[in-house]
This record gives sequence, C-alpha cells and structure tokens, in this order.
Amino acid sequence: MRKLNTEESSSAKTDSTPSWLTSRVPLAQVLEFLSHKTVPWHRGSHWYLFGGIALLLFCVQVATGIMLMFYYVPTTDAAYESVLLISAKVPFGWLIRSVHSWSANLMILALFIHMFSVFFMRAYRAPRELIWVSGFLLLVLAMTFGFSGYLLPFTKLSYFATKIGTDLTKLVPVIGEEMRLFLLGAETISGPTITRFFALHVAILPPIFVLFLIAHLVLIQLLGMSEPMGTKESRSIPFFPNFVLRESIVWVLVLGLLAVLSVYIPWEVGEKADPLAPAPAGIRPEWFFTFLSQSLKYIPATVLGIEGEALGVYAIGLGGLIFFLVPFWDRWADRGIRHWVVTVFGILAVIYLVTMTSLAYFKPY
Repeated sequence: MRKLNTEESSSAKTDSTPSWLTSRVPLAQVLEFLSHKTVPWHRGSHWYLFGGIALLLFCVQVATGIMLMFYYVPTTDAAYESVLLISAKVPFGWLIRSVHSWSANLMILALFIHMFSVFFMRAYRAPRELIWVSGFLLLVLAMTFGFSGYLLPFTKLSYFATKIGTDLTKLVPVIGEEMRLFLLGAETISGPTITRFFALHVAILPPIFVLFLIAHLVLIQLLGMSEPMGTKESRSIPFFPNFVLRESIVWVLVLGLLAVLSVYIPWEVGEKADPLAPAPAGIRPEWFFTFLSQSLKYIPATVLGIEGEALGVYAIGLGGLIFFLVPFWDRWADRGIRHWVVTVFGILAVIYLVTMTSLAYFKPY
C-alpha cells in the first residue's frame, strides 16, 4: 500500500514538472494570452484582413527571393542570362520567379487597400498615430522594394523605366543630383547600378522593413484594433480560434489566386537591355509609380517660371506628406467626428491614383 502511494506521488510530481521546452519558453503564458485575447468585429473588419494578406505575401517574397538568390548574378553581363537560366533550366525556376513577381505586386496592392480602409474608418485616431505612421512607411518601403527589384532582370523595359525614375530624383531640392549619382554609382545605369540595386533589394531594405513591421505589429498588440467611431456597444470575437480561422481562410484563397496567376499568366522575361538603343514607345515604370509619370505629362514645361516636372513632383510630395501626417491634423476624429474635409481629401486621392494609373495603361500613345 505504501509502495502504491509512493508511485502515485511520483507520477503526480512527474506530471506537474514542466518539460525542458516549457521551462525555457513561456508557452503557457502565450497560450493564456491568446485564449483571452479578443478583437473587435464590425462591418468594416473585413478590410483589416488586407493587412494580414500583405504580411503573408511578404513572407512569400522572402522565401522565393532567397531561392532566386542562389542563381541570380548581379552584373550587366550576366544578370539577364541568369534570369533566363532560372526561367528555362532551373527546375520550377519559372514558377518561383513568377510567384515572386506576382506576390510583390499583390502585396503592394494589398497595402494600398489596407491604408485607404484605415484612412476612411479613421483608425489612425489617438492613441494609434504611430500605427498609421509605421504602416505608411511600410508602404513606402514596399514601393522601394519594387523599384529596386525592377531593374535586376536588366530587360529593355526595366532599364529605361529605371532611367526615368532615377532622373526624377534630380528634381529633389539641394541633394537631388547627389541622390541620383548615389543610386546609379556612375553617370549612367551600368554595373555599379545593378550591384547597388541588388544590395538595396536583398540586404538593406529587408531588415529595415522587418524592423518597422515588428514595431507595427507590437503597437497593434499593445493598443488593439480600432473600433468604429460612435460605437457604444462593440462586438468582440476571440482572437483564437475565431479570428485566426477567418484570416487563415483568406490566406488560403490568396495563395490559390497567387498560384493561378503564376501558372496561367507567368511573368515574362522580356528583351535584354541595350543602353545604346532608343527607348521604346510608351515606356512607363511599374504600375504603382505610373500615377507620378502620367501626371508629369499633363504639366506644362514651365509654370510661373518654375520647371513643370519639378512643380509636379513637389505637389505630389506635398500631398503624400499631408496624407502621412493626417493623424496629427485631423483632430475632429479624436472627438468622434467624421469631418467632410478629410473624407473628400481621401476620395480625391483615390480618384487621382486610379485615374492616372488607368490613363497610363489604357490611353493609346
């Protein structure tokens, strides 16, 4: 009888003893936090899912980018040929490259949708100003990712589109020309340019993006998701498993869409760049920058003695700055008021971006 009691005591002691992993990693506290965490759920909550979509696509970008790095050669003599090798010789290389390209564009699209949904729902109001700031900077970094990666295949379109983009940096006051030379590494696009763009794309931007992403996610966890203005009785759902399940379903649908696009509309390689050839007709940057290049076409050469292109860049930059600082000047939202000035500003911004981008793609040259 005493032996039996001893065995039961030993068994109970063993069961209560934490395992090697749980004694070193606070899994119990994490599970406890997740079991009690709730998120607000309302008519606009579906728009918040685009933030998770962008996160998923960024992870896809990292995974496929690492695989492409094993074969890509960042030189003017071998960059295009290495992309051809990936697309034609490497097993499933064409698919990995197509997934990488499509996920990059879908990620930026998801970030735009997420940003404007947050804007119209006034989810940037106090105390969530820094969530908006970090999210806006993530969008800018994602667009910079796209700009730096566009040149790497060294095709005809990417070469001349990058030339147009780097030439616009000359319009930046005081440091414009220095910025252009820093990006190019020379007077024109050449070997040093590809090396610098490759370093920017795979070594400099990713850690910066991850730091802002961590800060963005931590702030959301600390402050919680925003609730609609004027809501007295908010409905909440458990983060796990309810919200996680809904987000997971959306992720599966997005991965399915990404697979369909990558397989049935594979990303083309294009023609190799020839710096001595004339620029092809209708050249334009990637779609998320076409609003800028298209806008400059409608501005006269000089306006009140100021260079038209410079005036256009300054105006667009000012608009972006106003948008970036909206949590700090929209004090109506802090008082629970949806002021018409902010709404009209957002609607005009959406109309402008969609119109300029559509004109660039559908207007015949």
